[in-house]
Amino acid sequence: MRKRHYIVYVSRDEQGQLQKVPIPMRYAYAFVAAAVVGLFTITGLAGSYGRMLLKTERFNQVRSEQQTLRKQYQQLQQDVKQKDVQVASLGSLASQVSALYGLRQSKLVAAKSAAPSEASLSSDDDSYYRSIDRFYALRNSALSGVAAQALSSGIGSASTLTDWVRLADAPSLWPIMGRVTSSFGERTDPLAGEGEFHRGIDIAAPAGTAIHATGDGVVNFAGWSSGYGREVLLNHGHSITTLYAHMSSIAVIPGQTVTRGQIIGYVGVSGRSTGAHLHYEVRIHETPVNPHRYMRETMAQMAETVLPQNSGQ
Repeated sequence: MRKRHYIVYVSRDEQGQLQKVPIPMRYAYAFVAAAVVGLFTITGLAGSYGRMLLKTERFNQVRSEQQTLRKQYQQLQQDVKQKDVQVASLGSLASQVSALYGLRQSKLVAAKSAAPSEASLSSDDDSYYRSIDRFYALRNSALSGVAAQALSSGIGSASTLTDWVRLADAPSLWPIMGRVTSSFGERTDPLAGEGEFHRGIDIAAPAGTAIHATGDGVVNFAGWSSGYGREVLLNHGHSITTLYAHMSSIAVIPGQTVTRGQIIGYVGVSGRSTGAHLHYEVRIHETPVNPHRYMRETMAQMAETVLPQNSGQ
């Protein structure tokens, strides 16, 4: 006869009598097998969950590194752009200095030599005297800034005095009167707190102050620009342009011809600005140069110059 094995479960009832409940061994084996399978299942799930956590952490780390690299790349792009502007501006200044120095050396030496008689004058002599005339025109206009504009605009040995006189219409006014809060060149960005190259100058003034064209020209652009807010770009000829930014409102339209001293807009805080001011730029061949050298006259001085001329007519 086949033997059967049981597990006896003993308990005591309410009357204190013992009760025995036999449990066949096959149920015990089934229970143990189920427990072992469950243990392996739980262990496998725990391992999978742990691996998933590690992969998630690695993914987040890679994504963070990617974002950091993207920010660094964008910053490098901005730095390269600023350095390009600085190099172009320094190149323009170097061209002005070298051209002015060469002109002085050659023409001053020639001016000290004896002048030939009228009978011996030739076409070369005429060219020589034209060069002398241009030199004296350069010397007389150096303090007013016309010489710098001429050299930057490409006026060379084949030009005439008319070419120099024509540059009198180049930008020379202060667009507004106020305190210069940020000059041309390297500075700390007031919003980002990082170093940057400032392409113009900032002049503080109350909101609504009238902004004047610094020279005769044509409106190339009048509207909204990213960063600069409401801006106006004037073309003065000879590859010279001026830019006026952060306006509260604009008083001209693209294609309009404006005269020196005409109101083109009003001071505001539009765009990327920390307060009411005008951002003013002078560009030669699309390269920003220091506007200070061209700001030689105020509106009051201009009025004093114009009034005597009108009274004498």
